[in-house]
Amino acid sequence: MQVAVLVKYVPEPQGTPTLGEDLLLVREGVEGGLDPGDEYPIEAALRIVEAHGGEVTLVSMGPEIAAAAIRKGLSMGAHAGVLVSDPALRGADALGTARVLAAALRRTSFDLVLAGVESTDGSTGTLPMTVAELLDVPSATFARALEVVDGRLRIDRQTEEGYDVVECPLPALATVTASAAEPRYPTLKGIMSAKTKPLEQLLLAGLGLSEGEVTPTQRATAAVAAPEKGPGEVVPAGEDAVRRVADLLAEAKVI
Repeated sequence: MQVAVLVKYVPEPQGTPTLGEDLLLVREGVEGGLDPGDEYPIEAALRIVEAHGGEVTLVSMGPEIAAAAIRKGLSMGAHAGVLVSDPALRGADALGTARVLAAALRRTSFDLVLAGVESTDGSTGTLPMTVAELLDVPSATFARALEVVDGRLRIDRQTEEGYDVVECPLPALATVTASAAEPRYPTLKGIMSAKTKPLEQLLLAGLGLSEGEVTPTQRATAAVAAPEKGPGEVVPAGEDAVRRVADLLAEAKVI
């Protein structure tokens, strides 16, 4: 089994990212690391190759510092990494990013592609399925557990009443939720070996893509801080309490 995992380097994964003067996230010169949500698909990929044999390749797009996210995944046990880093990709949107990742995946031999549900910084939740469409492979989303049985992917998808079992043929793409198996911690041996594992770095031209294919169709022109949340209102018990509660709910557009 050849499993590829889409990973991302995010700034301030446990805090609030900073916007630069160009209204894009500041990704360099700040604390950053592997998106916490990407640790779950990495763990799922490692378990699959432990059961069936094969290798796990991490695929990412970002500035050169994004290699740190790949190294974290390599220290967990992944076997190789691919990083697409090019100045032309600065500010790329979800579609442009999907085109780059799909092109990078086409250069590899994969049976399965795994990804987190959404990134911590962008939170679009659309990129994995866009990659699947560009690769022309089926996608199975929101997996809390997954396995490969008789050459088919089988996932458990959480629902309000329990879970659904979804199957699809390989090759395929699946997104893995944070309710999946707890990610393993990198060992000292894993951290040391990550330094010697192959990490291929590519420019946009190496993927056969032009700058026009990854140019975003929208851009931010202004950013305004969200207003601070005001104090709540205590509604005392009395004849007008129900009416006042109803008015508050109406103001909040709940009813």
